[in-house]
Amino acid sequence: MRVPALGVAAVALLVGIVPCGSSLAQDIEWRHYAADRASTKYSPAAQVDASNVASLEVAWRWTTHDHEIETRQPYGILKGTPVVRDGVLYAISSLNLVSALDAATGKELWTYDPKAYDGRGRPIHGGFTQRGLEYWSDGDTERILLVTGTHQLVSLDADTGEPDLAFGEAGMVDMRGDIGTPKLVRGTGLNSPAIVCGGTVVMGMTVADFAVTQEMAAGHLRGYDVRTGEKSWVFHTVPQGEEFGADTWQDESWRVAGNTNVWTWMTCDDATGWLYFGTGTPTSDYYGGHRHGDNLFAESLVALDARTGKRQWHFQAVHHGLWDYDFPAAPMLLDLEVDGRKVEAVAAVTKQAFTYVFDRKTGEPVWPIEERKVPESFAEGEWTAPTQPFPTKPPPFDRQGFRETDLIDLTPELHAEALKIYKTILGGPLFTPPIEEGWQGKETQTQLPGQAGGANWGGAAFDPRTGMLYVPSQTRLGGNALLRPTERQGSDRNFLPKLGVPAGPQGLPLVKPPWTRMTAIDLNAGKIAWQVPFGRGPEHPALEGVDPATLGGFPLYGLAPGWPIATETLLFGVLAVSAWDPAAAELQAGGPGPVESTGHLYAFDKTTGEELHRLELPKTPGGGPMTYVTGGRQFIVVPVGKRGEEQELVAYALPD
Repeated sequence: MRVPALGVAAVALLVGIVPCGSSLAQDIEWRHYAADRASTKYSPAAQVDASNVASLEVAWRWTTHDHEIETRQPYGILKGTPVVRDGVLYAISSLNLVSALDAATGKELWTYDPKAYDGRGRPIHGGFTQRGLEYWSDGDTERILLVTGTHQLVSLDADTGEPDLAFGEAGMVDMRGDIGTPKLVRGTGLNSPAIVCGGTVVMGMTVADFAVTQEMAAGHLRGYDVRTGEKSWVFHTVPQGEEFGADTWQDESWRVAGNTNVWTWMTCDDATGWLYFGTGTPTSDYYGGHRHGDNLFAESLVALDARTGKRQWHFQAVHHGLWDYDFPAAPMLLDLEVDGRKVEAVAAVTKQAFTYVFDRKTGEPVWPIEERKVPESFAEGEWTAPTQPFPTKPPPFDRQGFRETDLIDLTPELHAEALKIYKTILGGPLFTPPIEEGWQGKETQTQLPGQAGGANWGGAAFDPRTGMLYVPSQTRLGGNALLRPTERQGSDRNFLPKLGVPAGPQGLPLVKPPWTRMTAIDLNAGKIAWQVPFGRGPEHPALEGVDPATLGGFPLYGLAPGWPIATETLLFGVLAVSAWDPAAAELQAGGPGPVESTGHLYAFDKTTGEELHRLELPKTPGGGPMTYVTGGRQFIVVPVGKRGEEQELVAYALPD
């Protein structure tokens, strides 16, 4: 489907001083998924501030076209965060349609449908969805770059929505041939935006978790020329042959090892043309008996030259990963002042609730990182690294390790019931490895943070004026037991994982609150400035008299524990939470199954963490917010809509 381009006047008008901040009310754009190539999620917009944020109202709503399309392909919750350039907002739908809207009114200008859902297979991890788009310009040419869940890279004219015929074949590059055999491709997908760095479009991908075989597609990065679509290079995230790092895969297990993919977005330093990204766990997430060794470049932060694909430096945050502790969000490029010296830094938040900070040119840690002894595995055939890296600064932003002292204790009755449950599971410190089901009478092994974090793909926001990093996280149990595969499963591995932890008392989490929190970290000092509960706890008969604001919300499983953005005046966060069924018997991945879900846009005081306003969204949010100023008015846009329903972008602004 295509709506003809109508054109839009996009002149940035200087309309005077806004009454609530130092910024002028000129157009302020949001050109990249996380605001800028540094992934700061920061905007100098200042029109909405503490004095007026409670007056936010719906300025416009726009509905995607997905519900109009007849297809058997399922599509997930709307996760796409738009980008804005020259008064035009570019949105992506769950089925990968791209639409251009007038950013001031939400009026649709054009829509491009790549028909990714038509005959190319089904993406993994819940079907079609996409988190964002990439905008690129050389000063004359302007392009919107779309990647579909089925590995099509499309270059569109930003003004008309027409494919760039000089790019690939009629504007499209089919990347499936660069992944591997059709069998391997079927276990892959793509749901994060590409990035243009050093004149190269760089692609990651998703690879199915919980594989039953040792061989899976490896998440090698691919770079394509932004003008022609020709493949420029491949960076092997699983080193091959004599490449650096191959010796960390014992017995040449690199030959079949897969995953180790960049499933989230990436960051570019335009001054150097260097790309920064974090990688995932190798095949498989919870058992690595077939891949002894540290397994570079899995669960690593990597810097490479995007023009050549050559590695500049790397840091591995998890050796021989067994916990699904992949890097969930792009690193952030920051300029800090540490102990009186200027530091051009890169920082990454992790599922295990660490913040790693490095000199972005040398890879040297800004503060010491210690290799500390961790528990070893008792599973047959498994190999565990004797130590894991622990940063000395900043402190963890969420709880680490699960012990009796972490059990819910809101009432004596809840605590007593939690104690009984605790006796059936194995707790332990961070990096306690998975156990075989029934080992020493334990049903399962638990981990805190769980597989979903800690931090997740919501990432963090950074204020460059103050050096403050804001990160939402969840205190959510994870865990699994290792099971012997059946003959029917056709596995060539010793164990397969069985995910889940027991239900907590009366359907509540087994771990004590707050279940979601927002933390401010002073990255100049390496210290936590403040930490507050994020969201509201459930209505539950066992919690009578407990202030719900002290509990934090319980995020919907599969979504991030909040999406933050920072402006000159405020910190915003979006949180989607589930309701509780008091009679719930099962607790999957550390949280109860949702009966209903809801979401809110929150505004916080950046200095204290005080919640200033909470605005209920019309539908469940599925992705990160963004903000921009056009025509003298600041807008905050949130993607909302659950799987299969009509999905929307909702734009909020002060009364006109």
